[in-house]
Amino acid sequence: MGSNNTIFDDVFLTLLEKLPHLVIPLINEVFHTDYTEEDEVTQLREAHQTQEGRRTTDSTLRIRDKWYHIECQSNPDSTIIIRMIEYDFSIALEHVKKINKKYVLEFPRSCILYLRHTKHTKEAEEVEVHFPDGSRFRYKVPIIKVQEYTKDKLFQKKLLFLLPFYIMRYEKEKKRIENDAAKLNALLAEYQDIRNRLEISFGKTNQSKELLDLKELIARIADYIFRNESRTKKGVQGIMRGKVLELESDRIYAAGISAGRTEGRIEAYIENGYSLEQISKKVDIPVERVKEILEKLSLTTPDA
Repeated sequence: MGSNNTIFDDVFLTLLEKLPHLVIPLINEVFHTDYTEEDEVTQLREAHQTQEGRRTTDSTLRIRDKWYHIECQSNPDSTIIIRMIEYDFSIALEHVKKINKKYVLEFPRSCILYLRHTKHTKEAEEVEVHFPDGSRFRYKVPIIKVQEYTKDKLFQKKLLFLLPFYIMRYEKEKKRIENDAAKLNALLAEYQDIRNRLEISFGKTNQSKELLDLKELIARIADYIFRNESRTKKGVQGIMRGKVLELESDRIYAAGISAGRTEGRIEAYIENGYSLEQISKKVDIPVERVKEILEKLSLTTPDA
């Protein structure tokens, strides 16, 4: 990434360094592998000389006996394929093998993460390599379009590695979100749901360093995207960093509901995935009474 993308580059590299096991589902998604969280991820931060003479740091990973190379780009860039083949050739040279008295260059399995994309963004970048003997080879690198993944799909596929960049889908609407209470409430409710799901994924261990690190990285990108939208920025900070969390969530879920209207509050909590016990505590009435109200409203009782 260029110097203007420091925050994205920093978060990407921090994810690889501090939460390396999160990259395994991403590798499985791109390359159709079957690695598990038990597989060790070895990261190498290597610098390579480009054709312009600049030295650029990229990320190379080893899982079992295979090498992987992931580049993260904030925007589509057709010239990246030239840099990719340079990097990958350098990686292959650094790990050259000699088999049956012959040298073997094995290129890493590479992919590009595009944090933003347009309708014209391709599914892969490629370049055709012509050799002196007349043979030709098409060098092709798959592209992951991060914004094509919905929140539900990220959790279903365990692609938590991409969660910090999820907020970028809202950057074109950030002014409207900041000035529209309904849109702001919807965004904050979505991030409350993300927090809840993360705590379930990490076993609801709020003291887990990995969980805290991931929530902090989510907040860092949100801070950058909404750096000029103070209400939105503060709201996401409150959810991800735990500041006045209960006050904020109560305001979100009570939005549009008359104060003191217990039935309305219960319905809102049901819509946002709260359990019976959680609702009981929120509205300060017994679980059995909550069940009666749900039955009256013809709403499905959530699992305990």
